[in-house]
Amino acid sequence: MSSPTADVSVRVAWADDAPAIGELQARAWRTTYAGLLPADALPDEATATEAWRASMTRPEDARNRVLVALERNRVVGFAVVGPASDPDCDPISDAELLELTVAAGERGKGHGSRLLTAAVETMAADKFTRAVFWAIATDDEVRAFLTTAGWAADTAHRELDLDGTGSTTVKQVRLHTALS
Repeated sequence: MSSPTADVSVRVAWADDAPAIGELQARAWRTTYAGLLPADALPDEATATEAWRASMTRPEDARNRVLVALERNRVVGFAVVGPASDPDCDPISDAELLELTVAAGERGKGHGSRLLTAAVETMAADKFTRAVFWAIATDDEVRAFLTTAGWAADTAHRELDLDGTGSTTVKQVRLHTALS
């Protein structure tokens, strides 16, 4: 007798997933940027949903992809990949994991690992040979997750100006991995 298995998967996002992704991102950003930005400076769910719908129906590059982690038919996480845009990266061979988000209540269930694996496989299928990801320097959880998966810091760092005035900044470090 076999034991039941969880009904979980990862697939390419559809435009119909935009509301779920927008809601998930809005909630995650409220936590991630709490104390850095006022709540009204972050996109609300409706604004995020419309931005996601537009980006998924009219991507700037065919290699821009949004992947969703599902539990049954419910979106519990998402990842975004595309060509790397850093000046020291080659957009032909270097990809970027632009975002990797799993709902707070769904962490520790393997969704992040499945999303990361699918993102890496997607970037490799698009013939990229290296991937980069910008992590908030103080986000030890994300850095530890990626390091355990074989990513490493590459000494690049930056400071983002979140409000355009220079008074609200966040430091980031870049991680990278080979996709061969």
